[in-house]
Amino acid sequence: MPWASRGRCRLQAEIERLYDEKPAGYSDEHFRLFTEFKRALNEGVVRAAEPDASTSTGWRVNAWVKKGILLGFRMGGVVDMSVDATRQPFFDKSTYPVKRFSADSGVRIVPGGSSIRDGCYIGKGVTCMPPMYINTGTYVGDGTMIDSHALVGSCAQVGKNCHISAASQIGGVLEPVGALPVIVEDEVLVGGNSGIYEGTVVKRRAVLGTGTILNRSTPVYDLVRNTVHRATDDDPLVIPEEAVIIAGTRAITSGPGREWGISVYTPVIVKYRDARTDTKIQLEELLR
Repeated sequence: MPWASRGRCRLQAEIERLYDEKPAGYSDEHFRLFTEFKRALNEGVVRAAEPDASTSTGWRVNAWVKKGILLGFRMGGVVDMSVDATRQPFFDKSTYPVKRFSADSGVRIVPGGSSIRDGCYIGKGVTCMPPMYINTGTYVGDGTMIDSHALVGSCAQVGKNCHISAASQIGGVLEPVGALPVIVEDEVLVGGNSGIYEGTVVKRRAVLGTGTILNRSTPVYDLVRNTVHRATDDDPLVIPEEAVIIAGTRAITSGPGREWGISVYTPVIVKYRDARTDTKIQLEELLR
């Protein structure tokens, strides 16, 4: 049943009150509240961040949702969740077991050591190749591929029909609660061994070549538009729509670095995808 806005407002108020006014102990009613909150996360009706066209990044942080996730860590005790305590020990917070799926979930989880923590939304048609890990508070849209050895961190928001290639890391930002988590919008292709961190926003249909690292401290040089994309004190790094980025270098131009001929890593936008490009096109073709 869809949530009425009144129900969301009530849940927000109760979560924030319980987070801010820490009780001596947690009652059954508190655990029922957290269970309701986590169900809303699992169903995707509340999110740590959501689209908002009125902001400079196109996204709004829901700090109260992050408070609810942190509240779960406060409330839970470490318990034995092992299926086989000798062959595969598993001890974690009682409030965050692995997420339960059924065939009706429409999610393909290939066997081989993957884990998806409870309290996150995984859309229809998502494919999870082993081993991979998705942490609590995340949102993964329909049709996305999470490839082997990939990590999607807590509260990260990943759109529809993305490809998160092998050994890539989508960093999560749970604290501070007001900080924007990493955002990867629809139809983004993330090449193998890439990393997106510190609240970076990758806009729709962008492509990251193998080994591309994006964070707040690394400027992105746009050779097509003759500009440099940077994070500011108020806003994270934002990668434009349809940008094709590769891992590059830039020379140090002063001091010993110049004398020694040293260059440092920098991501470089080398082209933009054509709006007519098929979303299923291979990453290698885009980078030719």
